[in-house]
Amino acid sequence: MNCIKEVLEKQGRSQKWLAAQIDKSYNMVNAYVQNRQQPRLEVLNEIAITLDVDIKDLLVSNKKNI
Repeated sequence: MNCIKEVLEKQGRSQKWLAAQIDKSYNMVNAYVQNRQQPRLEVLNEIAITLDVDIKDLLVSNKKNI
């Protein structure tokens, strides 16, 4: 699972904008945003750089807080 949608909304950016920045189709970015498909680590890193966030900010932790 990823948090790309939340980061885009927080920054006021669109999926179309992200698709153009990382040279992916809108449909592919939409699949990432809707968590129907997960980006490869290289693509996730490119998204993090483009959005100027830590790559960890784009991921949902699999650890429960104790």
